Parts: sequence; structure tokens; C-alpha cells
Amino acid sequence: MTPVLCSASALIFGAAAATAYSPEASAATTGYVALGDSYSSGVGAGSYDSTSGACKRSTKAYPALWAAAHSPSPFTFAACSGARTGDVLDDQLGALNSSTGLVSITVGGNDAGFADVMQTCVLQSESACVQRVNEARAYVNNTLPGKLDQVYDAIHGRATAAHVVVLGYPRLYKLSGSCAAGMTEKKRAALNAAADDLNAVTAKRAADHGFAFGDVNTTFAGHELCSGAPWLHSVTLPVENSFHPTAVGQSKGNLPVFETARGR
Repeated sequence: MTPVLCSASALIFGAAAATAYSPEASAATTGYVALGDSYSSGVGAGSYDSTSGACKRSTKAYPALWAAAHSPSPFTFAACSGARTGDVLDDQLGALNSSTGLVSITVGGNDAGFADVMQTCVLQSESACVQRVNEARAYVNNTLPGKLDQVYDAIHGRATAAHVVVLGYPRLYKLSGSCAAGMTEKKRAALNAAADDLNAVTAKRAADHGFAFGDVNTTFAGHELCSGAPWLHSVTLPVENSFHPTAVGQSKGNLPVFETARGR
């Protein structure tokens, strides 16, 4: 699976669900653990930590930017390109404990097979694209909620005092936008609809676990593909950057939403 296309197509709508954040409760906790997939690791933003290998953790990703500004101690950057919910459970939770004060995560798009969705929509017909998108939407609505519950339960079980922020994904396309070529408007609309489903499901599961949800469509609006001023990569080289936020998308799109959902 191409990790980039996968998380990228997980673009979303979002219903913001916030929880009460108590500074008093967090006073005895410290440390920040950043979990999730390529939208958190920073694929597409460049400036990757050479020690992160295929996980492609960028110093320009929103977790690293926030940590550089606030100096949490310790800071564990565990997010990894291509991660699914099972990867988070198996490989990313080791740093969580009762002293963890803050956790962030984006996850779910790779579980739904969005890399394959994007490949289908880019390379095949309109009808093939819509059919594959509808299959992914069925997975998001019927199977993904249970997968997210497992991850969120595990986070809460390990980091009982942490304030957890679940970030959504931006919609990929501005409809009736400035793109004169490429995917048809019907393909773009189908992908945005799938993103809306993914965000809605994620926001509901986050709220039901008492986590804050950050809707990044509030900041990416007007900066989707075909907007004329995109903060997302279109099909590009290296291919893994395709459909991921640029460095500007991380700093002006993801970071402000994370800061607001965290309560600054």
C-alpha cells in the first residue's frame, strides 16, 4: 500500500467535539506523545528526521512544531507514514503512561484502503472510482468505528490523565474550482464525500471517549486542491507526497486546529 495516497485520501469534513480540559488535572502530568499516520508524521512537508526511516517524521509536522514552541518533556514522536489502527496499537503506545499530559493522533484512512481508492480514481474510469469510493465509505461507517474504539480505549488505559486530541483530515478538493484538467468533478465530489464520512465517524468516536476532535477543514477551506492556493500536494514526485499537506498546510492548517483543541 502506498502510505501517502492512503492517508491523503482520508480527507474530511468534521464535526468538532471538544471535551473539558482542566489545567489543574494536567498540572501533575507532563510530556506529549504524537501518534498516528502520515498526516501526523508530516509526509509531504519535507525536512524528515533521518533516524525515522520510512516513517518520515518531519520537523515541519504539527507535532514537532508544537513541541519546538512549548518544550514538553518528554516529547515522543511516534507517528509513522502508512500506519493503520493496528500499527498504532502494536508499535506506537509504548511511551504512554500515567504521567503523559498530552496525546495527539490522526488515524483511520489507511484502514479504509484509501491508497487504493486514490489509485483507482487517478488511473481508472469515473464509474470505477465511484464504486471504489462507495466500498471505502461502507467500511468507514460499518467497520472503522470498532477499530477506532480499540485504539482510543488503549490510549485512555495507558494515559489516564492525558488530554487527547484527535485531528481530522482536510477535504482534498474545492469543487467547481480552478482545475482545468485531471480528475472529473464527479470523482472529486465522491472523494470529498468519503472524507466527510471519515471525519464524522472519527469525531463521534472521539467524543464518545471524552477526547477533543479538531476539524481541520476550518483552516484548509480555500486551500484545497483546485482552490488556486492549495496547502496540499496534487499528484507529484516523490509520489508519496501526493495528497498530503505541504509544510504550509502543517503550520497553517493542522497546527492552529491542534492548538485550539488542546486548549493552548
